[in-house]
Amino acid sequence: MSRIGKKPIALPKGVTIKVEGNLVAVQGPKGKLDTRIPAGIKVEQQDGHIVALRQNDSQAALHGLTRALVNNAVEGVTRGWTRELEIVGIGYRAEMKGKGTVVFTLGYSHPIEYPLPTGIDVAVDPKQTRLTVTGIDRQKVGQVAAEMRALRPPDPYKNKGVRYAGERLKKKVGKTGAK
Repeated sequence: MSRIGKKPIALPKGVTIKVEGNLVAVQGPKGKLDTRIPAGIKVEQQDGHIVALRQNDSQAALHGLTRALVNNAVEGVTRGWTRELEIVGIGYRAEMKGKGTVVFTLGYSHPIEYPLPTGIDVAVDPKQTRLTVTGIDRQKVGQVAAEMRALRPPDPYKNKGVRYAGERLKKKVGKTGAK
């Protein structure tokens, strides 16, 4: 029994859905997204809601997944997705270079240039220590944020590096004298 798969997705005003074979095209005020549907799952529009239906119980795991992916697409074209990153460390910072490149200074001997994929925007605060990654595709936003975090992951000893906003780190104690 898939509880998530059975939930209907509310269709906000201004959002249109088009189902063509195994592709669901969602169009809204912020843009257009295409989501692939696995075989054995159908997506139908019923009185202002979208419902995911499965043929039999062998697709139970994909039922909830498909509903979640379509819901993420609907949310993305209406509100969009954001992920915030914090840069912690003396001299660590980020700045925009033009429209599509973020330049990180993270304690290495060289600055790191990160080109942004299409559909993703990054805003850097005036202190250059906080980034906001925004876009309509949830998977792309999360992937870009994860790649930026991987440039200098948070260090458990000094608590320096790039981390998600609100991420709690467990600080480790360093070496102590042997006695």
